[in-house]
Amino acid sequence: METVSQSKTIFGHPAGLYVLFFTEVWERFSYYGMRALFTLFLVAKTNGDNPGFGWTNSEAIALYGWYTMLVYLSSVPGGWIADNLLGQKKTVMMGGILLCIGHTILAFDSEISFYTGCFFVILGVGCLKPNISSMVGGLYAQGDERRDLGFYIFYMGINIGGFAAPIVCGWVGETYNWHYGFGLAAIGMLIGQLTYLYGQKYLVGIGDFIGKSSHPDNQIKNRNLTSIEKDRVKVLLISFLLIIVFWGAFEQAGGLMNLYAKQKTDRILLGIEIPATWFQSLNSFFIITLAVFIGGFWMRWKSIGKEASSLYKIAIGILIMGIGFMFMHFAAVDYEIAGKSPMYWLVLAYLFHTIGELCASPVSLSFITKLAPVKYAASIMGLYWAATGIGNKLAAGIGGFAETAGEKQIFTGIFIFCSIISLLVLLLLKPLKRLTHGAEENIQKE
Repeated sequence: METVSQSKTIFGHPAGLYVLFFTEVWERFSYYGMRALFTLFLVAKTNGDNPGFGWTNSEAIALYGWYTMLVYLSSVPGGWIADNLLGQKKTVMMGGILLCIGHTILAFDSEISFYTGCFFVILGVGCLKPNISSMVGGLYAQGDERRDLGFYIFYMGINIGGFAAPIVCGWVGETYNWHYGFGLAAIGMLIGQLTYLYGQKYLVGIGDFIGKSSHPDNQIKNRNLTSIEKDRVKVLLISFLLIIVFWGAFEQAGGLMNLYAKQKTDRILLGIEIPATWFQSLNSFFIITLAVFIGGFWMRWKSIGKEASSLYKIAIGILIMGIGFMFMHFAAVDYEIAGKSPMYWLVLAYLFHTIGELCASPVSLSFITKLAPVKYAASIMGLYWAATGIGNKLAAGIGGFAETAGEKQIFTGIFIFCSIISLLVLLLLKPLKRLTHGAEENIQKE
Protein backbone atom coordinates (compact mmCIF):
# COMPACT_ATOMS: atom_id res chain seq x y z
CA MET A 1 0.00 0.00 0.00
CA GLU A 2 1.45 3.34 -1.04
CA THR A 3 1.91 6.19 1.39
CA VAL A 4 2.19 9.03 -1.06
CA SER A 5 1.97 12.63 0.12
CA GLN A 6 -0.34 14.56 -2.19
CA SER A 7 0.72 18.09 -3.20
CA LYS A 8 -2.84 19.38 -3.65
CA THR A 9 -4.78 19.61 -0.40
CA ILE A 10 -8.33 20.67 0.49
CA PHE A 11 -8.97 21.72 4.10
CA GLY A 12 -5.56 20.32 5.00
CA HIS A 13 -6.14 16.86 3.51
CA PRO A 14 -5.12 15.34 0.16
CA ALA A 15 -7.58 16.11 -2.63
CA GLY A 16 -7.83 12.39 -3.30
CA LEU A 17 -9.58 11.94 0.06
CA TYR A 18 -12.58 13.87 -1.22
CA VAL A 19 -12.72 11.86 -4.45
CA LEU A 20 -12.93 8.69 -2.35
CA PHE A 21 -15.34 10.47 0.03
CA PHE A 22 -17.88 11.29 -2.68
CA THR A 23 -17.48 7.92 -4.36
CA GLU A 24 -18.31 6.30 -1.03
CA VAL A 25 -21.26 8.66 -0.47
CA TRP A 26 -22.99 7.34 -3.57
CA GLU A 27 -21.89 3.73 -3.16
CA ARG A 28 -23.37 3.71 0.34
CA PHE A 29 -26.50 5.52 -0.95
CA SER A 30 -27.08 2.62 -3.31
CA TYR A 31 -26.30 -0.04 -0.70
CA TYR A 32 -28.34 1.43 2.17
CA GLY A 33 -31.20 2.33 -0.15
CA MET A 34 -31.48 -1.34 -1.10
CA ARG A 35 -30.84 -2.45 2.52
CA ALA A 36 -33.70 -0.34 3.90
CA LEU A 37 -36.15 -2.03 1.54
CA PHE A 38 -34.79 -5.58 1.62
CA THR A 39 -36.69 -7.27 4.47
CA LEU A 40 -39.79 -5.09 4.11
CA PHE A 41 -40.05 -6.07 0.45
CA LEU A 42 -39.64 -9.75 1.27
CA VAL A 43 -42.45 -9.77 3.89
CA ALA A 44 -44.86 -7.58 1.87
CA LYS A 45 -47.97 -9.52 0.86
CA THR A 46 -48.06 -10.85 -2.68
CA ASN A 47 -51.61 -9.57 -3.21
CA GLY A 48 -51.14 -6.12 -1.67
CA ASP A 49 -51.09 -2.72 -3.38
CA ASN A 50 -47.29 -2.84 -3.34
CA PRO A 51 -46.64 -6.58 -3.58
CA GLY A 52 -43.54 -8.36 -2.35
CA PHE A 53 -42.64 -12.00 -1.83
CA GLY A 54 -44.98 -12.61 1.13
CA TRP A 55 -42.34 -14.28 3.33
CA THR A 56 -42.42 -14.65 7.12
CA ASN A 57 -40.22 -12.45 9.31
CA SER A 58 -37.80 -15.28 10.09
CA GLU A 59 -37.47 -16.21 6.41
CA ALA A 60 -36.80 -12.60 5.44
CA ILE A 61 -34.22 -12.10 8.21
CA ALA A 62 -32.51 -15.37 7.23
CA LEU A 63 -32.07 -14.30 3.59
CA TYR A 64 -31.01 -10.82 4.72
CA GLY A 65 -28.35 -12.47 6.87
CA TRP A 66 -27.00 -14.59 4.02
CA TYR A 67 -27.02 -11.62 1.67
CA THR A 68 -25.19 -9.22 4.00
CA MET A 69 -22.72 -11.92 5.05
CA LEU A 70 -21.84 -12.66 1.42
CA VAL A 71 -21.60 -8.94 0.65
CA TYR A 72 -18.80 -8.58 3.19
CA LEU A 73 -17.20 -12.03 2.77
CA SER A 74 -16.66 -11.19 -0.88
CA SER A 75 -14.19 -8.59 0.38
CA VAL A 76 -11.67 -11.42 0.89
CA PRO A 77 -11.35 -12.30 -2.83
CA GLY A 78 -11.73 -8.57 -3.56
CA GLY A 79 -8.66 -7.84 -1.45
CA TRP A 80 -6.76 -10.74 -3.00
CA ILE A 81 -7.50 -9.49 -6.52
CA ALA A 82 -6.15 -6.06 -5.58
CA ASP A 83 -3.00 -7.45 -3.93
CA ASN A 84 -2.17 -9.99 -6.64
CA LEU A 85 -3.72 -8.94 -9.94
CA LEU A 86 -5.07 -5.43 -10.43
CA GLY A 87 -4.13 -3.16 -7.54
CA GLN A 88 -6.64 -1.34 -5.35
CA LYS A 89 -7.49 1.45 -7.79
CA LYS A 90 -8.54 -0.80 -10.70
CA THR A 91 -10.34 -3.23 -8.40
CA VAL A 92 -12.45 -0.37 -7.01
CA MET A 93 -13.24 0.61 -10.61
CA MET A 94 -14.35 -2.95 -11.41
CA GLY A 95 -16.45 -3.05 -8.24
CA GLY A 96 -18.26 0.12 -9.20
CA ILE A 97 -19.16 -1.29 -12.62
CA LEU A 98 -20.52 -4.49 -11.04
CA LEU A 99 -22.57 -2.46 -8.56
CA CYS A 100 -24.10 -0.34 -11.33
CA ILE A 101 -25.15 -3.55 -13.10
CA GLY A 102 -26.52 -5.15 -9.92
CA HIS A 103 -28.63 -2.23 -8.73
CA THR A 104 -30.00 -1.67 -12.23
CA ILE A 105 -31.13 -5.31 -12.44
CA LEU A 106 -32.86 -4.98 -9.04
CA ALA A 107 -35.06 -2.26 -10.50
CA PHE A 108 -36.82 -4.90 -12.66
CA ASP A 109 -39.88 -6.58 -11.15
CA SER A 110 -39.24 -10.30 -11.19
CA GLU A 111 -37.95 -12.95 -8.81
CA ILE A 112 -34.99 -13.87 -11.02
CA SER A 113 -33.93 -10.22 -11.35
CA PHE A 114 -33.98 -9.83 -7.57
CA TYR A 115 -31.58 -12.73 -7.00
CA THR A 116 -29.41 -11.82 -10.01
CA GLY A 117 -29.17 -8.21 -8.87
CA CYS A 118 -28.17 -9.30 -5.37
CA PHE A 119 -25.44 -11.51 -6.88
CA PHE A 120 -23.87 -8.60 -8.78
CA VAL A 121 -24.11 -6.31 -5.74
CA ILE A 122 -22.28 -8.94 -3.67
CA LEU A 123 -19.46 -9.09 -6.24
CA GLY A 124 -19.30 -5.31 -6.57
CA VAL A 125 -19.12 -4.53 -2.86
CA GLY A 126 -16.44 -7.22 -2.46
CA CYS A 127 -14.22 -5.48 -5.00
CA LEU A 128 -14.88 -1.92 -3.87
CA LYS A 129 -15.27 -1.99 -0.11
CA PRO A 130 -11.91 -3.23 1.23
CA ASN A 131 -9.86 -1.45 -1.39
CA ILE A 132 -11.34 2.02 -1.18
CA SER A 133 -10.70 1.96 2.59
CA SER A 134 -7.10 0.89 2.01
CA MET A 135 -6.67 3.71 -0.50
CA VAL A 136 -7.66 6.23 2.18
CA GLY A 137 -4.81 4.98 4.36
CA GLY A 138 -2.46 5.19 1.37
CA LEU A 139 -3.05 8.93 1.06
CA TYR A 140 -1.06 9.55 4.25
CA ALA A 141 2.61 8.94 5.04
CA GLN A 142 3.49 6.63 7.95
CA GLY A 143 3.06 8.53 11.21
CA ASP A 144 0.94 11.30 9.64
CA GLU A 145 -1.30 12.57 12.45
CA ARG A 146 -4.00 13.48 9.94
CA ARG A 147 -4.71 9.82 9.19
CA ASP A 148 -7.30 9.22 11.95
CA LEU A 149 -9.13 12.45 11.07
CA GLY A 150 -9.00 11.46 7.41
CA PHE A 151 -10.82 8.24 8.25
CA TYR A 152 -13.40 10.20 10.24
CA ILE A 153 -14.01 12.41 7.17
CA PHE A 154 -14.28 9.33 4.97
CA TYR A 155 -16.64 7.77 7.50
CA MET A 156 -18.85 10.85 7.20
CA GLY A 157 -19.18 10.07 3.50
CA ILE A 158 -20.47 6.62 4.33
CA ASN A 159 -23.11 8.11 6.55
CA ILE A 160 -24.24 10.96 4.34
CA GLY A 161 -25.14 8.27 1.82
CA GLY A 162 -26.58 6.10 4.58
CA PHE A 163 -28.77 8.97 5.83
CA ALA A 164 -30.20 10.04 2.47
CA ALA A 165 -30.85 6.56 1.06
CA PRO A 166 -33.57 5.28 3.43
CA ILE A 167 -35.40 8.62 3.25
CA VAL A 168 -35.38 8.83 -0.54
CA CYS A 169 -35.26 5.20 -1.71
CA GLY A 170 -37.20 4.00 1.33
CA TRP A 171 -40.05 6.47 0.91
CA VAL A 172 -40.39 5.82 -2.82
CA GLY A 173 -40.16 2.06 -2.34
CA GLU A 174 -42.64 1.87 0.56
CA THR A 175 -45.10 4.39 -0.86
CA TYR A 176 -45.13 3.63 -4.59
CA ASN A 177 -43.21 0.55 -5.68
CA TRP A 178 -40.33 -1.39 -4.13
CA HIS A 179 -38.53 -1.56 -7.48
CA TYR A 180 -38.70 2.21 -7.99
CA GLY A 181 -36.73 2.45 -4.75
CA PHE A 182 -34.21 -0.08 -6.03
CA GLY A 183 -33.97 1.97 -9.26
CA LEU A 184 -33.05 5.13 -7.34
CA ALA A 185 -30.24 3.16 -5.68
CA ALA A 186 -28.94 2.31 -9.17
CA ILE A 187 -28.90 5.99 -10.16
CA GLY A 188 -26.92 6.80 -7.01
CA MET A 189 -24.30 4.17 -7.82
CA LEU A 190 -23.91 5.50 -11.36
CA ILE A 191 -23.19 8.98 -9.97
CA GLY A 192 -20.59 7.45 -7.63
CA GLN A 193 -18.86 5.67 -10.49
CA LEU A 194 -18.70 8.84 -12.57
CA THR A 195 -17.22 10.68 -9.58
CA TYR A 196 -14.48 8.07 -9.23
CA LEU A 197 -13.67 8.25 -12.95
CA TYR A 198 -13.42 12.05 -12.86
CA GLY A 199 -11.19 12.01 -9.77
CA GLN A 200 -8.47 9.71 -11.11
CA LYS A 201 -6.10 12.65 -11.59
CA TYR A 202 -6.12 13.17 -7.80
CA LEU A 203 -5.27 9.52 -7.12
CA VAL A 204 -2.01 9.23 -9.05
CA GLY A 205 0.25 6.75 -7.27
CA ILE A 206 -2.51 5.64 -4.88
CA GLY A 207 -3.66 2.02 -5.06
CA ASP A 208 -1.59 1.09 -8.12
CA PHE A 209 -0.59 -2.55 -8.64
CA ILE A 210 3.06 -3.19 -7.72
CA GLY A 211 3.28 -6.77 -8.98
CA LYS A 212 6.68 -8.39 -9.44
CA SER A 213 8.47 -5.32 -10.71
CA SER A 214 11.62 -3.80 -9.28
CA HIS A 215 9.59 -1.26 -7.35
CA PRO A 216 11.22 -0.63 -3.94
CA ASP A 217 7.99 -1.55 -2.13
CA ASN A 218 8.14 -4.98 -3.75
CA GLN A 219 11.12 -5.85 -1.54
CA ILE A 220 8.84 -5.32 1.44
CA LYS A 221 6.08 -7.45 -0.10
CA ASN A 222 8.37 -10.37 -0.90
CA ARG A 223 10.17 -10.69 2.45
CA ASN A 224 8.96 -12.85 5.34
CA LEU A 225 7.07 -11.26 8.20
CA THR A 226 9.13 -10.16 11.19
CA SER A 227 8.24 -11.28 14.71
CA ILE A 228 6.77 -7.83 15.38
CA GLU A 229 4.57 -8.04 12.29
CA LYS A 230 3.41 -11.51 13.36
CA ASP A 231 2.42 -10.17 16.78
CA ARG A 232 0.50 -7.35 15.13
CA VAL A 233 -1.34 -9.80 12.90
CA LYS A 234 -2.31 -11.77 16.03
CA VAL A 235 -3.84 -8.71 17.69
CA LEU A 236 -5.61 -7.84 14.42
CA LEU A 237 -7.20 -11.30 14.35
CA ILE A 238 -8.35 -10.83 17.97
CA SER A 239 -9.80 -7.45 17.03
CA PHE A 240 -11.71 -9.15 14.21
CA LEU A 241 -13.49 -11.32 16.80
CA LEU A 242 -14.60 -8.11 18.49
CA ILE A 243 -15.81 -6.81 15.14
CA ILE A 244 -17.96 -9.95 14.74
CA VAL A 245 -19.49 -9.35 18.18
CA PHE A 246 -20.10 -5.67 17.47
CA TRP A 247 -21.82 -6.14 14.13
CA GLY A 248 -23.64 -9.24 15.31
CA ALA A 249 -25.49 -6.94 17.69
CA PHE A 250 -25.50 -3.70 15.70
CA GLU A 251 -26.88 -5.20 12.48
CA GLN A 252 -30.20 -6.03 14.07
CA ALA A 253 -30.96 -2.62 12.54
CA GLY A 254 -31.59 -3.86 9.00
CA GLY A 255 -33.42 -7.02 10.07
CA LEU A 256 -35.20 -7.39 13.40
CA MET A 257 -35.35 -3.67 14.29
CA ASN A 258 -36.49 -2.72 10.78
CA LEU A 259 -39.38 -5.19 10.98
CA TYR A 260 -40.10 -4.11 14.57
CA ALA A 261 -40.43 -0.52 13.39
CA LYS A 262 -42.84 -1.60 10.64
CA GLN A 263 -45.00 -4.02 12.62
CA LYS A 264 -44.91 -3.12 16.33
CA THR A 265 -44.10 0.59 16.62
CA ASP A 266 -46.61 3.43 16.82
CA ARG A 267 -45.27 5.58 13.97
CA ILE A 268 -47.93 8.30 14.01
CA LEU A 269 -46.47 11.78 14.56
CA LEU A 270 -48.75 14.84 14.39
CA GLY A 271 -51.30 12.77 12.51
CA ILE A 272 -48.78 11.58 9.90
CA GLU A 273 -47.47 8.01 9.68
CA ILE A 274 -43.68 7.92 9.52
CA PRO A 275 -42.36 5.32 7.00
CA ALA A 276 -40.58 2.46 8.76
CA THR A 277 -37.57 2.83 6.46
CA TRP A 278 -36.91 6.34 7.77
CA PHE A 279 -35.74 4.91 11.08
CA GLN A 280 -32.84 3.41 9.13
CA SER A 281 -31.60 6.98 8.64
CA LEU A 282 -31.31 7.68 12.37
CA ASN A 283 -27.94 5.96 12.69
CA SER A 284 -26.40 8.03 9.90
CA PHE A 285 -28.08 11.23 11.15
CA PHE A 286 -26.56 10.78 14.59
CA ILE A 287 -23.16 10.00 13.08
CA ILE A 288 -23.23 13.18 11.00
CA THR A 289 -24.23 15.30 14.00
CA LEU A 290 -22.09 13.59 16.65
CA ALA A 291 -18.94 12.41 14.83
CA VAL A 292 -16.94 15.59 15.40
CA PHE A 293 -17.99 15.73 19.05
CA ILE A 294 -17.06 12.09 19.71
CA GLY A 295 -13.77 12.44 17.83
CA GLY A 296 -12.96 15.61 19.76
CA PHE A 297 -13.79 13.92 23.04
CA TRP A 298 -11.29 11.13 22.40
CA MET A 299 -8.62 13.65 21.40
CA ARG A 300 -9.11 15.59 24.64
CA TRP A 301 -9.27 12.34 26.61
CA LYS A 302 -5.90 11.30 25.20
CA SER A 303 -4.38 14.75 25.71
CA ILE A 304 -4.93 14.54 29.48
CA GLY A 305 -3.17 11.18 29.63
CA LYS A 306 -6.21 8.88 29.70
CA GLU A 307 -6.38 5.51 27.94
CA ALA A 308 -7.34 6.07 24.29
CA SER A 309 -5.99 3.07 22.36
CA SER A 310 -8.07 1.63 19.52
CA LEU A 311 -8.77 -1.58 21.45
CA TYR A 312 -10.02 0.45 24.42
CA LYS A 313 -12.32 2.49 22.16
CA ILE A 314 -13.68 -0.67 20.53
CA ALA A 315 -14.44 -2.20 23.95
CA ILE A 316 -16.20 0.97 25.13
CA GLY A 317 -18.09 1.11 21.83
CA ILE A 318 -19.38 -2.44 22.30
CA LEU A 319 -20.55 -1.59 25.83
CA ILE A 320 -22.37 1.61 24.82
CA MET A 321 -23.96 -0.08 21.81
CA GLY A 322 -25.14 -2.92 24.07
CA ILE A 323 -26.81 -0.41 26.39
CA GLY A 324 -28.90 0.69 23.41
CA PHE A 325 -30.61 -2.69 23.41
CA MET A 326 -31.99 -2.01 26.88
CA PHE A 327 -34.13 0.69 25.28
CA MET A 328 -35.43 -1.93 22.86
CA HIS A 329 -36.14 -4.11 25.91
CA PHE A 330 -38.33 -1.30 27.24
CA ALA A 331 -39.98 -0.99 23.81
CA ALA A 332 -40.87 -4.69 23.91
CA VAL A 333 -42.31 -4.29 27.42
CA ASP A 334 -44.55 -1.44 26.22
CA TYR A 335 -45.67 -3.56 23.27
CA GLU A 336 -46.69 -6.38 25.60
CA ILE A 337 -48.77 -3.92 27.63
CA ALA A 338 -50.32 -1.70 24.96
CA GLY A 339 -49.96 -3.58 21.66
CA LYS A 340 -47.67 -0.84 20.26
CA SER A 341 -44.42 0.71 21.44
CA PRO A 342 -43.55 4.42 21.24
CA MET A 343 -41.10 5.66 18.63
CA TYR A 344 -38.78 7.25 21.19
CA TRP A 345 -37.44 3.86 22.28
CA LEU A 346 -36.19 3.23 18.74
CA VAL A 347 -34.69 6.72 18.59
CA LEU A 348 -32.83 6.22 21.89
CA ALA A 349 -31.62 2.77 20.81
CA TYR A 350 -30.21 4.12 17.55
CA LEU A 351 -28.61 7.03 19.44
CA PHE A 352 -26.66 4.69 21.73
CA HIS A 353 -25.87 2.32 18.87
CA THR A 354 -24.42 5.27 16.98
CA ILE A 355 -22.30 6.50 19.88
CA GLY A 356 -20.95 2.97 20.23
CA GLU A 357 -20.25 2.79 16.52
CA LEU A 358 -18.39 6.12 16.53
CA CYS A 359 -16.18 4.81 19.32
CA ALA A 360 -15.44 1.50 17.61
CA SER A 361 -15.81 1.48 13.84
CA PRO A 362 -13.74 4.40 12.41
CA VAL A 363 -10.78 3.66 14.67
CA SER A 364 -10.89 -0.03 13.74
CA LEU A 365 -10.31 0.89 10.07
CA SER A 366 -7.41 3.15 11.00
CA PHE A 367 -6.08 0.48 13.41
CA ILE A 368 -5.81 -1.99 10.54
CA THR A 369 -3.85 0.38 8.31
CA LYS A 370 -1.43 0.97 11.21
CA LEU A 371 -0.82 -2.70 12.05
CA ALA A 372 -1.30 -4.59 8.79
CA PRO A 373 1.97 -5.66 7.06
CA VAL A 374 2.32 -4.01 3.64
CA LYS A 375 2.54 -7.45 2.06
CA TYR A 376 -1.04 -8.26 3.06
CA ALA A 377 -2.58 -4.78 3.31
CA ALA A 378 -5.66 -5.23 1.11
CA SER A 379 -6.13 -8.89 2.09
CA ILE A 380 -6.24 -8.01 5.78
CA MET A 381 -8.69 -5.20 5.06
CA GLY A 382 -10.72 -7.86 3.24
CA LEU A 383 -10.64 -10.01 6.38
CA TYR A 384 -11.99 -7.05 8.35
CA TRP A 385 -14.99 -6.83 6.03
CA ALA A 386 -15.35 -10.61 6.15
CA ALA A 387 -15.57 -10.35 9.95
CA THR A 388 -18.25 -7.72 9.43
CA GLY A 389 -20.08 -10.16 7.17
CA ILE A 390 -19.93 -12.96 9.74
CA GLY A 391 -21.29 -10.46 12.25
CA ASN A 392 -24.20 -9.74 9.89
CA LYS A 393 -24.97 -13.44 9.60
CA LEU A 394 -24.78 -13.78 13.37
CA ALA A 395 -27.20 -10.86 13.65
CA ALA A 396 -29.68 -12.63 11.37
CA GLY A 397 -29.39 -15.86 13.35
CA ILE A 398 -30.11 -14.01 16.59
CA GLY A 399 -32.90 -11.91 15.09
CA GLY A 400 -34.57 -14.96 13.59
CA PHE A 401 -35.13 -16.37 17.08
CA ALA A 402 -37.38 -13.44 17.94
CA GLU A 403 -40.48 -15.09 16.47
CA THR A 404 -40.17 -17.95 18.97
CA ALA A 405 -38.20 -16.50 21.91
CA GLY A 406 -39.70 -13.01 21.79
CA GLU A 407 -38.07 -9.64 21.12
CA LYS A 408 -37.73 -8.75 24.81
CA GLN A 409 -35.58 -11.80 25.53
CA ILE A 410 -33.44 -11.23 22.42
CA PHE A 411 -32.80 -7.55 23.19
CA THR A 412 -31.94 -8.29 26.83
CA GLY A 413 -29.61 -11.13 25.88
CA ILE A 414 -27.69 -8.92 23.44
CA PHE A 415 -27.17 -6.31 26.16
CA ILE A 416 -25.80 -8.88 28.62
CA PHE A 417 -23.47 -10.51 26.08
CA CYS A 418 -22.04 -7.19 24.84
CA SER A 419 -21.38 -6.08 28.42
CA ILE A 420 -19.47 -9.29 29.21
CA ILE A 421 -17.30 -9.08 26.07
CA SER A 422 -16.50 -5.43 26.69
CA LEU A 423 -15.37 -6.07 30.26
CA LEU A 424 -13.19 -9.01 29.15
CA VAL A 425 -11.35 -6.81 26.64
CA LEU A 426 -10.78 -4.12 29.26
CA LEU A 427 -9.31 -6.71 31.64
CA LEU A 428 -6.95 -8.02 28.91
CA LEU A 429 -6.09 -4.60 27.48
CA LYS A 430 -2.44 -4.39 28.62
CA PRO A 431 -1.25 -7.73 27.12
CA LEU A 432 -3.16 -7.00 23.93
CA LYS A 433 -1.51 -3.58 23.60
CA ARG A 434 1.94 -5.15 24.02
CA LEU A 435 1.32 -7.20 20.88
CA THR A 436 0.99 -3.98 18.84
CA HIS A 437 4.61 -3.02 19.65
CA GLY A 438 3.80 0.67 19.84
CA ALA A 439 2.19 0.91 16.39
CA GLU A 440 -0.27 3.52 17.59
CA GLU A 441 2.47 5.58 19.21
CA ASN A 442 4.58 5.45 16.02
CA ILE A 443 7.29 3.54 17.90
CA GLN A 444 9.22 1.22 15.64
CA LYS A 445 10.95 -1.65 17.46
CA GLU A 446 12.99 -4.15 15.50
